[in-house]
Amino acid sequence: MLHAGWRGPPRAPVVAALALAAALAACEAAPPSGAPAAPPPAATGTPGAGSPNGPDGQGFYVSDRTAAARRLPELRAQGRTAEAEAVARLADAPSAHWLVGGDDRTAVEELSRAATAAGRTALFVAYDIPQRDCGSFAAGGAPDAASYRAWVDALSAGLADRRAWVVLEPDAVPHALDGCGPKGVDAAERYALLAYAVAELKRHPRVRVYLDAGNAGWAQDRTALVDALNRSGIGQADGFAVNVANFYSTEQSAAYGAGLSAALGGKHFVIDTSRNGNGPLGSGAWCNPPGRAVGETPTERTGRPGVDAYLWVKIPGESDGDCGRGEPGAGQFWLDYAVGLATR
Repeated sequence: MLHAGWRGPPRAPVVAALALAAALAACEAAPPSGAPAAPPPAATGTPGAGSPNGPDGQGFYVSDRTAAARRLPELRAQGRTAEAEAVARLADAPSAHWLVGGDDRTAVEELSRAATAAGRTALFVAYDIPQRDCGSFAAGGAPDAASYRAWVDALSAGLADRRAWVVLEPDAVPHALDGCGPKGVDAAERYALLAYAVAELKRHPRVRVYLDAGNAGWAQDRTALVDALNRSGIGQADGFAVNVANFYSTEQSAAYGAGLSAALGGKHFVIDTSRNGNGPLGSGAWCNPPGRAVGETPTERTGRPGVDAYLWVKIPGESDGDCGRGEPGAGQFWLDYAVGLATR
């Protein structure tokens, strides 16, 4: 969440437009489980036609603007067949487009139009909440509440009546409950802004909204989390998202989500499976941990009651940031790591 990052003990998401790299360990007693990273540089130009086809049970749009898709021609031209095949596995699957502030209306409108033309559904992450990411890799966000509401209004206008799913503000609610998020009046303002975003986006019947709710490794008081989600508009949202930019297995994430769903009156949820194929390396290993793998390909056919979809919210292959080992910056495509994710 998170254009790239991990949280919970923070997360480690990043996406097409941003990079979340979560360094919450410094903020919490427990190690971060997956905080978002800093947003990656946005792609230039207009979105391509993308892929009109997708795996059975997957109705999400596959953009040809992702870093993996843009790297493929170069690898093929150089005869690097094995690497190209690995990167193609990532490029051929739908992943989320991160919206991290600024003039995102154009990107929303262009991408959602392209998805509609292909008979698919666009997938976005909205990530511009004020005081974002506790000052970590993805620090920033809108400067104030008025600016945030205006930004949400622009996204809403860009979506119009087209189909889209939006994962709303990775880490925003969990951070408000841990040691480094906003407190008191500032926390109340954050919850009100999230509720505003849910209400505004849900004015469009074809838009689904999933409010971020942390991950299986992010220690939280469930009663407090449920209260915060209720104050943040979960009642009007379609559900919540878990494991954004993190590595917890699908089994772990489904169990965590099911418990939270029961406490929320049966709310449905989605699971980020972009990098959870081998589960977590350890509770505190959130920043580009070695040996990880992609999980289930995005699909709405999960076979799990209450789980609306497996999604690639974090963009596989984008770095969580420089973790002290010389890695690329948060949100930057990292070929060696991408190949590892795709081939394990």
